[in-house]
Amino acid sequence: MNISIVIPTFRRPDGLRRALESAIAQSRQPDEIVVVDNDPDGSARTMVATAKAIAKCDVVYVHEPRPGVSNARNAGFGAARGRFIAFLDDDEIANGYWLAALMETARALDADVVFGPLRGEALDVGGIRGDLARRLYSRIGPEADTVLDKPYGCGNSLIDRAAFDLPAAPFDPRMNASGGEDDVFFAMLARQGACFAWSVKAHGVETVGASRTSWSYLAARAFAFGQGATQSARHAGSWSGIAFWMAVGLAQFLVYGPLAALAAIASPGRAAGLIDRCIQGAGKLFWIQAFEPRFYGQNVAAPS
Repeated sequence: MNISIVIPTFRRPDGLRRALESAIAQSRQPDEIVVVDNDPDGSARTMVATAKAIAKCDVVYVHEPRPGVSNARNAGFGAARGRFIAFLDDDEIANGYWLAALMETARALDADVVFGPLRGEALDVGGIRGDLARRLYSRIGPEADTVLDKPYGCGNSLIDRAAFDLPAAPFDPRMNASGGEDDVFFAMLARQGACFAWSVKAHGVETVGASRTSWSYLAARAFAFGQGATQSARHAGSWSGIAFWMAVGLAQFLVYGPLAALAAIASPGRAAGLIDRCIQGAGKLFWIQAFEPRFYGQNVAAPS
């Protein structure tokens, strides 16, 4: 078996439906689609059964009741039978050429891991907050296919797992609640000599609902992004790397904080980028676990 699409999900029925529809409609059909239901109640089971009835490939339902993003990704990785793993998150919609583009780029550039662009759609908000949401939920890269010097995140990615020596559970469970598990995962692949690449035609859309566009949530997300760099250095055991990223974070916070405040008044169109850099700087500086935002598996009693 060659290609498995893996879709982890937690109580996002509308998002999962759109993600599944886009996976089923691929011009280059996968050999299987693996849906990992991270809801202890197994709420995605019926939708996956519906998809299985109409898909041209195998659709596999995996129930991982232990909450956490690492647990969900590990369950999908373990269940998938393909050599190539294409991750699509349950808030993402792939274009019809997405899988074909990822595979073509992998072959053309002899790449082990390929990433594609994402366009964040903040569905309910405008102004500076909308600009910040689109910035945080979008992935903008080079204008042509190329080899990358650093990775992006798991959503909209293709991984040739035959190229690596991977543990049975390659995503660090310490990142279950906070996220950043993909940073640590791709850092591990980089240490094994991974060739990362960018596929400009492998487009995806990330849909962003109201629960993820409040100021508090956006600030927490930017903060967590900032923490990722320093935490990756910590997981690699590099104290010099920790010192470097903390120094970068301090500089970002001190420089971009005042600029963001001025831009919010004088030039709102530039404010979102400055706010993002300021908050990410704080995340690099305050990277320890006590300051980690909790995004995943924290409220299993109510829909997310």
